[in-house]
Amino acid sequence: MTSPTTTAAHRILIVNCYPEASRENFDRSDVGHPHDLFREFLAREAPNATTEIVYVADPGFALPPDTTLDDFDAVIWTGSDLTVYHTDDPRVAPQLAFAQELLDAGKPCWGSCWGIQLASQVSGGEVAANPRGREWGIARNITLTEAAATAPMHEGKPATFDAFIMHLDEVTRLPDGTPLLATNEHSPVQAAVIGSFWATQYHPEYNLHEMGRLIAARAKALVAEGFFPDEAAVADYATAMKALAANPDSADLRARLGVGDDLIDPEIRQVELRNWLRFVDAQAR
Repeated sequence: MTSPTTTAAHRILIVNCYPEASRENFDRSDVGHPHDLFREFLAREAPNATTEIVYVADPGFALPPDTTLDDFDAVIWTGSDLTVYHTDDPRVAPQLAFAQELLDAGKPCWGSCWGIQLASQVSGGEVAANPRGREWGIARNITLTEAAATAPMHEGKPATFDAFIMHLDEVTRLPDGTPLLATNEHSPVQAAVIGSFWATQYHPEYNLHEMGRLIAARAKALVAEGFFPDEAAVADYATAMKALAANPDSADLRARLGVGDDLIDPEIRQVELRNWLRFVDAQAR
């Protein structure tokens, strides 16, 4: 067993960005809550850290009682099924305002998927529906840019890799002066550091089992969008993902799903998150 990334007693705020109705649907559909995926990562890589969860899309969103931003060393944002450029949506507007507050304060943030869209939107970039449609399950052939070679986010990451993903919108323009760190054919903006906000379009917090659960829950949409002939085919694919999670050495399942170590081994899959923890350490000194 490898050593944790940090032994610091960080206090980390995890911002669940899904509205209540979506969270309830997660429970009905046997989908893991994204804040729990980050908690599992932190339990392994930052065992002395403490976490608190807030639900930013809910009416009356506020920080935990008797806390201010100064009480937290860092903030993690989950994905969301909302639309970030619907700025008048009462479930979205508080998220934009909170993200702006954190960026103004220079608070270290991590955000997967929704996070890169949110940070781009509030910092002068642009987000729109992806004309190529949904990128789902596995983002293929993500390639690091020249800028990534001198940026700490991807230190130790392969030059080209696959990653877990599920999104319909994309960043179409990063904020001025923000280097692009990773890209692929489907979604040209896959990673960036926007001020103090580290963000990816893909999901390093996910694993095969959890992505299998999410794909199974998205069956109707995936069939309607033409990715599968019927829901039984979706269920079969999701079952294979979960089977590979349980038996990661299966050559047959790896070949069937097109999955390599970059998706199976957390030492590769979660490089970005571990590097972010080192950034949090440095900022807390």
